[in-house]
Amino acid sequence: MAEKPQISFRALQLANEQRSAYGLRSNDFARYRKHCANRTHRLRATLKITHGKGREFKKTPPIAQDYIKDGHLQLFLLEAERAWAYSQDLLAQARQPSEHQNPATLRHSATGRFRRAVNWATQLLSHCQTLYKSGRLSAESLLEAEVYVLILNGRFLRFRDEFEDALIQLSVARSLLDALAGAAATSRDQALATLFGDEIGPEIRYCAHELGRAKAYDVDGIVAELAAKHRNELVENCDALLAKVKAAGTSGEASAQKKLAPLAWEGEPVPIRNPELVDVFLTVQDAEAKLRAQQGAKAEGEGTKVNTSKRGVAAYDAVLSALSDAEEVARKLAEAQQIGAGSQTVPVAAGTRDIHFVHAFIVYQLLSRRIERDLLLASALLTSQAPSVPRGKTSASASKKEQVDARLYPAVVKLLDTILQSLEQMRTLNIVDESPDLASAVEARITFTKARRCLFLSRCYVPAKKYAEALTLIQHASIHVRESRSVLGTLDSDPVAFYPLPASALDDLEQTIDADGLSFRKEWFTWNGGSLEAEGGKSHKKPLFFDIALNYVQLDMDRLQERAGKTLTPQQKQKAVEQPRAVPAVQKAKAAEIERPETPEPEAQQARGGLSSLLGGWWGRR
Repeated sequence: MAEKPQISFRALQLANEQRSAYGLRSNDFARYRKHCANRTHRLRATLKITHGKGREFKKTPPIAQDYIKDGHLQLFLLEAERAWAYSQDLLAQARQPSEHQNPATLRHSATGRFRRAVNWATQLLSHCQTLYKSGRLSAESLLEAEVYVLILNGRFLRFRDEFEDALIQLSVARSLLDALAGAAATSRDQALATLFGDEIGPEIRYCAHELGRAKAYDVDGIVAELAAKHRNELVENCDALLAKVKAAGTSGEASAQKKLAPLAWEGEPVPIRNPELVDVFLTVQDAEAKLRAQQGAKAEGEGTKVNTSKRGVAAYDAVLSALSDAEEVARKLAEAQQIGAGSQTVPVAAGTRDIHFVHAFIVYQLLSRRIERDLLLASALLTSQAPSVPRGKTSASASKKEQVDARLYPAVVKLLDTILQSLEQMRTLNIVDESPDLASAVEARITFTKARRCLFLSRCYVPAKKYAEALTLIQHASIHVRESRSVLGTLDSDPVAFYPLPASALDDLEQTIDADGLSFRKEWFTWNGGSLEAEGGKSHKKPLFFDIALNYVQLDMDRLQERAGKTLTPQQKQKAVEQPRAVPAVQKAKAAEIERPETPEPEAQQARGGLSSLLGGWWGRR
């Protein structure tokens, strides 16, 4: 007789995947129930165990153990999930204020559906035990089915206010989940067991509180006390199953790619308690390994500088893409926890680092890698396109001899703007704000980056001969450098490793700022003697109207004065003739080149006299 094929069935994994993908993340039990109904219909059609067509119901024959498949086990699990979701939906409707529905009737219907879910789960466990005895199912799969049934039984007993039995069932399930997490061969299996353990932890605490226990908050102590007494009673051959699962976990050689490296923040571990987060963090781990390998090759001097920088940027892009996916998953989980904050399942107990902390940690890692990438791009631009500066010469003096690409400094300024945006976003994170040293270190990087930005932005104004703007930016850069130096002086140690900022960097930047400021002043003085005007002449430019109109029109000033009502007395006319207005030297030079009729000038001592007042009165007459 041919040997029966091995069955791979993971009850907890299948339940978690279906719940997360089809509505239970937002507590939408109606949507999840409909999904389970559709899935069971498809499974029945595939396995050819339908109840017939039309209105006539045909009972399905019992399933022979020799011909059972993993599809049959999935069918039992989804039927249990369907009935459980229906009961939770009815209970939610009973809590709503409704006029046409009776809450007692809804609760009675919910109890019936809940009892049906327990019945389906018990059938699932019976088939799993038979398959395990025949050698077709692993000990880990059987233990997951036992945990699933215990959780469902415990919740049903808690719903019926049988808190003592519910506490025993849930405590045994929690102890088995802890054992599965400890013996897990992969980080994903460990996170899966931890996730279900976190879900039933608040329910254990609630049952203990209802029973009047003094230390109801000590969930681990309650589990250790009750599980040791009742574990072998509720689970057949429990000790043998646990020993076999532990042996399989230690003997199984899981690949290193499926093991997640431990994550830490300020010396404390960062909990990754969700299988979806484990998947995306494994991708991040692989990308960071490639980045470290590329950085090691760069340190050894392999390849040219340009090719090395391009490969480095590509490696950073892969890390940033993986971290973006991790941030999206963590954000959705955090939003789901906020939506279900008032529900009966709280993912993480109080006092531990929850999903909101994990989301902030991922955002910090994403921003730090983005800053590293932008710093690498800026240094690559400056080293590849900027002119080489000999020792003992400033960058401003070297730029006179070698022409710099006009697009270089604007590109660097744009990169520094991106770095500033990332640093300011990092400064607003809760995990940064809660650490004083880290917050001060980030503030120092912000002011230092602002100083560099002002420096390169001032170099953008020099080719346009806007020396006043350039020197103003130089002054701002000096102020930012002093701010960075004062903030760094208050730190005992620098916790920011992704953006190195030694004291020598501040000294070099300050020297560069002073040298560029002196060079800009010299260039400005050479160009127009330090005048604010482009041509070093008048404080205001004469309107074009006067250059054109007065060349062709001879103004009758006496007539204009009469029409304006401002006729001059003979004494004022005599005084105006005796004291003519001084003509600037520049106007004399222009008058010598271009001859035009002279325009009579009114007295300058009048309150509203002059050419502008006359023209204003002339044009203002209606």
